[in-house]
Amino acid sequence: MGKATEYPAADSLSAAAHFSKLLAFETDCSDVHQDLETGAGDFILLDVRGEDAFATGHIEGAASLPHSQICSKAIEPFSASALLIVYCAGPHCNGADKAALKLAALGRKTKKMLGGVLGWQSEGFELVDGI
Repeated sequence: MGKATEYPAADSLSAAAHFSKLLAFETDCSDVHQDLETGAGDFILLDVRGEDAFATGHIEGAASLPHSQICSKAIEPFSASALLIVYCAGPHCNGADKAALKLAALGRKTKKMLGGVLGWQSEGFELVDGI
C-alpha cells in the first residue's frame, strides 16, 4: 500500500461536504483576480500585512488594515454586509488567519485568499506600490 492510499478516501457525500465547507472559508488568487478584472467581485479586499509591506507592494484596489489593528472602530468604514477577503504575505504567514478570526468575532463575513502576495505573484499578477 502506498502512502497516498494508506488511509482510505472519504465517501463522496462526506468529501463534498468537506470541500464545500472549505470553499466557504477560502478563495484563491485566480478567482479574486478574475473578479477584480471583471468587476464581478462583491467584496472588499483587505491587505492585513503591516503598513510598510503594503507600501512596498499590494494588490490594486486592496485596503490596508494590518491584522494587529483590527477592531470594531477600524472596520466601521466597511459596509457591515460586505464580504471581507483578507490576504497576507503568503503560506508562511498566519496574518490572514488572525485577521479572519478577528473579523468573524466582530460579526463580519470573511474569507481568506490562499497564497497571499506570494501566491498572487506566482500566478503572474502584478502588485502596485504606494499607499
